[in-house]
Amino acid sequence: MSVHLVNPSDNSFGTAVITPRWLFVLAAATPRSAGDPILVDESLEQIVPETIQPGDIVGISVHTGNALRGYEVGRMARELGAWVVYGGIHATLFPEEALERGHAHAVVKGDGDIAWGKVVSDCLAGAPEKIYEGGRIEGSQFLAARWELMPRDKYMWASVQTIRGCPKHCSFCSVWRTDGQQPRQRRYQSVIDEIVQLRQIGFRFIALADDNFYPVTLTDLRLAREQNNLAKVAELTAVRNERFQLMEELAKLPKNMVFFTQITMEAAEDVEYLEAMRRANIKGALVGVEAVTPEGLKTVFKDFNYSGDALARQLQTFKDHGVHVLGSFIFGLPTDKPATFDATVDMALKAGVTFAQFVMMTPFPGTVDFARWEKEQAKDPALVGDVPITRYWLIPTAVRPKMFTPHPSMSSDEIRERTQKVWDRFYNWSAIWQRSACTPTLRARIAFMFLSKLYRQMYAGTGISTDSARRKKSKTAARWTARQCRKLFQSKPMPELKSPVWEKAFHPPLLQTALATSAPDAAGPFIVLPGSDRL
Repeated sequence: MSVHLVNPSDNSFGTAVITPRWLFVLAAATPRSAGDPILVDESLEQIVPETIQPGDIVGISVHTGNALRGYEVGRMARELGAWVVYGGIHATLFPEEALERGHAHAVVKGDGDIAWGKVVSDCLAGAPEKIYEGGRIEGSQFLAARWELMPRDKYMWASVQTIRGCPKHCSFCSVWRTDGQQPRQRRYQSVIDEIVQLRQIGFRFIALADDNFYPVTLTDLRLAREQNNLAKVAELTAVRNERFQLMEELAKLPKNMVFFTQITMEAAEDVEYLEAMRRANIKGALVGVEAVTPEGLKTVFKDFNYSGDALARQLQTFKDHGVHVLGSFIFGLPTDKPATFDATVDMALKAGVTFAQFVMMTPFPGTVDFARWEKEQAKDPALVGDVPITRYWLIPTAVRPKMFTPHPSMSSDEIRERTQKVWDRFYNWSAIWQRSACTPTLRARIAFMFLSKLYRQMYAGTGISTDSARRKKSKTAARWTARQCRKLFQSKPMPELKSPVWEKAFHPPLLQTALATSAPDAAGPFIVLPGSDRL
């Protein structure tokens, strides 16, 4: 009997930018009695059915973008006689769908850290439950990943999680509904220990795979004080202090280490925090800009962001403090006009955004936008074949629309074509070369250019194009570029690097206990990294 953990994907590139963290954390949570799990990341290569035997246990993580492929893998595994278990943000939201379409024996909802050990034990006993309620665990229960099981020649960046949940309530994001608005923070000592392990084996580029690395804003603290809510002030201050302790320890690590994370725009107002990030070598962050107009920001419940010249200054503030921005922009909002596209890319270039992603408005399950859209569709349901458009993830990718919500002044094809042109303009060779000047060496500059083109090929070339020939060409180009990129990000192992000796007050969970009872990381039982359901 073997345990298989599968990260499903329609697109396999042979090399990946960031490790799918949930695979290696869930591996740490698998009871030792079940042996070392077999890890399959289909963004590298697709699963080989012959590796699955009757009685095996197959755990599959699904978010909305890979649900259809995940169900295909599950049906195949069940036909081969394996126990099939689903987790992840999509299975948490639609457990019955995973049972029906994915032929699941069991579904884990919410955090799987405690539930996964029980799932494996129940499958071994031949009596799994249909639904396991994982709930939301505390940060002290987060597990470190089993990185020794990772194929080290396949990934450019490793990933470590420090916090789950987000206090914001953006209309397009499901994090605050599924992971909660109460930040659940992992002990900084545990985070540092894991990062040291990764540097020991040769990773110096690490993504801090958090929902929001900036969980407490200056505005949060001010409002709590104005309300004379002393308990809230104490709670927020404790979370903020833990952040600074983490960054203080990151600053003590080898200076050639590079960290990347995800934060909200409000961090630009907190110079003390940005300076701590600089010292900690957190050199980049995905920042949700979303829209460049006040009307657009109001549409997505993100009117705490600035627009216009104030937005440009705010974005520039990150760069002034050594934090390069991967700006995330949304097209297809009701307030968008043809001129919005040029205005957005102009803003991204003017503000000195180092990387950018331009996505078309998609109503993801679990969000306010999705609930509103689903209610509207109930009046006059639209179908693609026999699938309701409100279940678009079940439509085969070859015929799946690129947009689902009607726009008051532009067609879906027009929005798609204009979005593609924005990608092309931002990632043309000349623009990339100019931005690459932010790097310290020629080698780094070359790596920057390759990574920019890879990002554009993976996300724009294979994701936006409706032409199958163009998608195939983009996949081929991305596969070649990814191989070259990985070589540039390779680092010499540092086995001599040691973790700090922590005070006795720090008592991480005993490994054997964790292995017997726990499971994965981040966005539910199986992590979803930034860039899929959560922006």
